[in-house]
Parts: sequence; structure tokens; C-alpha cells
Amino acid sequence: MSGAATIHFDNSYARLPDAFFAPVDPTPVEAPRLIAFNRALAAELGLDADALERHGAAYFSGNTPLPGSLPLAMAYAGHQFGQFVPRLGDGRAILIGEVIDRAGKRRDIQLKGAGQTPYSRRGDGRAALGPVLREYIISEAMHALGIPTTRALAAVTTGQPVYRDRVLPGAVFTRVAASHIRVGTFQFFAARGETDNIRILADHVIERHYPELKDVEKPYLALLDAVAERQAALIAKWLGVGFIHGVMNTDNMTISGETIDFGPCAFMDRYDPRTVYSSIDQHGRYAFGNQPGIGQWNIARLAEALLPILDENEDKAVEAANEAVARFMDRFQAHWKIVIRAKLSLGEDERDGDQGLIRDLLVTLYEQKADYTLTFRRLADAAEDARADAALGALLEDPAALTPWLSVWRERLSQDATTPSARAQAMRKANPAFIPRNHKVDEALTAAVDHGDFSLFEALNDVLSKPYTDQPAFAPYAEPPKPGEEITATFCGT
Repeated sequence: MSGAATIHFDNSYARLPDAFFAPVDPTPVEAPRLIAFNRALAAELGLDADALERHGAAYFSGNTPLPGSLPLAMAYAGHQFGQFVPRLGDGRAILIGEVIDRAGKRRDIQLKGAGQTPYSRRGDGRAALGPVLREYIISEAMHALGIPTTRALAAVTTGQPVYRDRVLPGAVFTRVAASHIRVGTFQFFAARGETDNIRILADHVIERHYPELKDVEKPYLALLDAVAERQAALIAKWLGVGFIHGVMNTDNMTISGETIDFGPCAFMDRYDPRTVYSSIDQHGRYAFGNQPGIGQWNIARLAEALLPILDENEDKAVEAANEAVARFMDRFQAHWKIVIRAKLSLGEDERDGDQGLIRDLLVTLYEQKADYTLTFRRLADAAEDARADAALGALLEDPAALTPWLSVWRERLSQDATTPSARAQAMRKANPAFIPRNHKVDEALTAAVDHGDFSLFEALNDVLSKPYTDQPAFAPYAEPPKPGEEITATFCGT
């Protein structure tokens, strides 16, 4: 292929024992077409963006293998809505290899929707265009929001249909991650009683993600603590922007601490901790306010899987694991305090009344059915100029409902030396103006899937790449849905 791309792969996962994966090649598609390519990410990875874009349809569909790639499907298990499935694995995703990026960090490159694997379990191994575009939009939006996440490198249409509830255009998504190792990867070997493989996997994870733990006295217990710390920080950041993952199964929880798998996820409009968007979450297990507790539950499952290597003495291993799990909520609360205090410009030093101030605001937002994102953004305006109170009040059912709270908040802010202008600027860096509004995402996907129109998809990506910047020309993208526009159910897409 003239001008073919050269990628310097260094495939460490493929060097692990055979039980960790199944070698598998992508299945070629009929008429691939490149519809999105992330040149900035390609440059960050140290790749030849020009060559990749020129031949992207062939490379990112899986039709043309990249030299040096070693395609494989990873094995893992997982708890899905609380029910353990001992064998899941990559049923429609193929890891084509690993690269060392310009910062010296190892990154996975994976194709989603590239055909069947040994783990497909009667599935077709393909992806529909809508879920591919959804993951592209939301993963890149999460990155722009400053939240650890997998990334979108490319999207390709296949020229072939996929069959779900209706016939849909097929697509392949190219995902980049620090790794695709999950809690469920450890569970896979624990369920099979393969202690040696649990240790091999733990050593691999420490080498790849937590090298500072290699020489500590109890590295596997330290690993459990480190994963818990990253997950606690991640979930706190989710809550800060109103993100609801929708399917926090243990096979969707990365050991690296990145957000992964953007299926039935969404961003909350009106503030309500019980908010659920996922069509498959019938009982609200993964509701917005439940996410910290589910994070702890998932860490408990990781602790169970690590038990055989935590300590030779079983009782001591259980005791250490229980203590690590018990620490999760304190970790989360510490990170959540940082997030919410930044959103309200309360500074690092907690004072009497701060917790009540936070609680009273959230109670009022819930009672007034206020938009979560816009309320905090307009509070930034109100921190600078009281004339902004009217626009803030317009978000509430009773425009005066926040007036007493604002008086207490301003009195609290007056205790700090920060100028109103500097305070407002700092708050705007903590409170986005733009999130992937579910109705706007749906609008973009409908145009692309039903009409082949990708202009709304492209515009939405552009707006969301600058979430903390006021963009007057794109004001409608910041607005909550009007009556009749609200999307209350999202779908997994598998």
C-alpha cells in the first residue's frame, strides 16, 4: 500500500500466557469508509496522522492489518447487574496492539465491531453506527472535561448492515486506552482457581500502571488500594458533571482508572440522585446517586479475586481485603469534597456550615427540578455579579427559592480574599457550560444513522471539545431539553 502507515507496536499483553486471550483476526467488511479521525490523538500517540487518515478506511475497519499488530480478544469474566458470568471476554472487540505514546505511556489500540471472536457467544461481533458515534462523542467529551477515559481514534462505516431491533448501518470504532484490563479480568482467573495467573496478571498490572508499587512490602494489597483510590477519584469526577455510566458491571471497570464502555450512559439534566437512563437498568442499580456504592461493591469483587495472593494466611488476607474495601467510601468522600468545593468556590479550608451549605443547595435543586449543569454554571456568574441571580432563578420552578441560600453563600465567600472576578473564573473552570446533552446526542445520531448526515455529529464534537468555554454561537447546545425533547432511555447497542 503506497504511503502505508508505520506504527511501532510493543505488544506486552500478547506475551502473557495463552489463557489470557485468544488470537483472532478482524473480519473484512465490504465497503469501509472513514467518517471520523482524531488527528490530535494520533499525534499524541506518535502515529503518522497523514498516512493513517489516507488509508484509514482499510486500517480502521480491520481490512488491512497494520504491520506489527498482533490481534487478540481478551478473556474476562464479570458481574453483570449483580449476577456473575464466569466467561465473557471481547465478543466484538479486537485488541490490535500497544504503542508507547509521546509521553512514554503505553496505550492499547482496539477495534470494536470488527467481527466475531471466540467470546462472541452467538453474537455477530459487529457494531451499529449509532453506538459507535455515541462512544466517539462521549469519550472525547469526557476527555475534554478532564475526566480519565478511553479515547476515540477513528470511526468507519462498513457498508454492511447489522441486525438489531431493525436493520442498521454497521460501523467499527477504534478505541485507545491505557489498557483494557478490568476487574473482570481478575475474576476470570479467580473463578477458575488459577492463582498463578492471578499473580501473573497482578504483576503485569503493577508493571504497566503502578510501577511505584513493585518494591513495597505487600504489592498486591497496595495494588488493591491503588485501584480503589483511582476509582473513587473517577466516580467523584463523574458526579461533578452529572455523568451516569449506566452499566457499572465489573467487566466495565478498568484497573487503570479510566472510564470505559459508553453504552447506555448519559448526562443528567434535572438534578435527581435517582436518575436512570439505561433501558436495561430496570431497578435503578446504577442510578446517579448509587454510583459510589457500586464502586465500592466492585472493589469488593476485586478484593475477592485477589485474596489468594494477598497473604499466605487466609484469615489475614480476608482481614486486609475487608479493610481496603471499607476505606473506599472515605476515599470517595475526600475526592467528592474536592470536586464540590471547587464547584462552589469554597476553597480548601473547610469551615463550619460548609457541609450544610452544600447539602441545602442540592436539596433545593432536587425540589425545584433545576438543571444540574446550568445551575452551577450560572452560580459562577452570580459569584461575580448579583445581577446574574435572575438568570439563575429562571432555572427553578420558584425563581426565589435560592434567594436565602445565595445570601448565606455570599457571606461564606466574603470570608476569603479572592476577588469576585477571580472566583468566577475559577468556578467556570470547575463547572462546564457544555455537556453531551442526551437530546443533542440523539439528534446527531438520528441524522447520521437515518439520513447519512454527519454534520450534527461533527458540530457536537467541536462544541464539546471546549466545554468550559462560553460559546455564544452554540448556546442551544448548552440548554436543557424543552418539553418533548427529553430522552429518558438509552440503549446498550450490542
